[in-house]
Amino acid sequence: MTTQTVNRPVDVYRTRLARRSQVEPRPHPTVWGSMSAEGPLSGPDLRRYADRGYHTQTGLLSDVDITACLDEVSRITDRLGEDERVIREPVSGDVRSLFAVHRLSEVIAEICARPEIVGVAQQILDDDVYIHQSRINLKPGFAGGPFYWHSDFETWHAEDGMPAPRALSVSLALTPNLTTNGPLMIIPGSHRRFVSCVGTTPEGYHRESLVSYRPPFGTPDEEDVRALADELGIDTITGPAGSALFFDSNCLHASGGNITPYPRSNLFVVFNAKSNALQEPFGATTPRPDHLAHR
Repeated sequence: MTTQTVNRPVDVYRTRLARRSQVEPRPHPTVWGSMSAEGPLSGPDLRRYADRGYHTQTGLLSDVDITACLDEVSRITDRLGEDERVIREPVSGDVRSLFAVHRLSEVIAEICARPEIVGVAQQILDDDVYIHQSRINLKPGFAGGPFYWHSDFETWHAEDGMPAPRALSVSLALTPNLTTNGPLMIIPGSHRRFVSCVGTTPEGYHRESLVSYRPPFGTPDEEDVRALADELGIDTITGPAGSALFFDSNCLHASGGNITPYPRSNLFVVFNAKSNALQEPFGATTPRPDHLAHR
């Protein structure tokens, strides 16, 4: 969100700074509507989401759904080849991420549009929503790389032009997410702070950021992560295949590498409020490609 002054708009989420990072209170809510708003989540569910920044649920996908999604990954990857929507591990060459999957697969598009998924986003964001980004992240056994600490909103604000954190992600487990195979970690309550990052975003940086295990830009300072983890702790999100994690766009999160024999694959769908439509980037010269940030 921006506020207007006489001469120019003022960005209340300043990032990609020249010197020291800043940790500021978030001026926007997490649950944008009433805690008693009708929808898939109960009032206590919404209050816990507002407090911790995430909500988990089991059994959201069936075994048939899971098999269909994993089959689609192979089909889409074979069809696309070395397309820019296919991101590979820098060492092994295995597929790391596959983007815009709801546009590449009718099966995945149908899952993303289900009321039990979209309805949660509409209830929390108190608005009609659209898909800002969809992807499948793959961590094959013995070869899956880590995803370093970051806030999605910081990237989407700086590089895509998302005005406010009126967005959320849904992570749908396509394999068991175990404590040992690189599950997602969240600092609960970190969504209530905005952690800025240091450094001017280079032109065309988006590709490097997707393959790097620790991107040089859009990555919070270690001191900021440590301070928040010391204060708030770290939650490890595990669950069986078919389970779901809904989490606020501003949560600090990460996941370790996977050296177990057991793959960890998740379908991610990002919903943005229609009233929060993308503008020009707030911390980059040009917006990222459409497959990373649908406009």
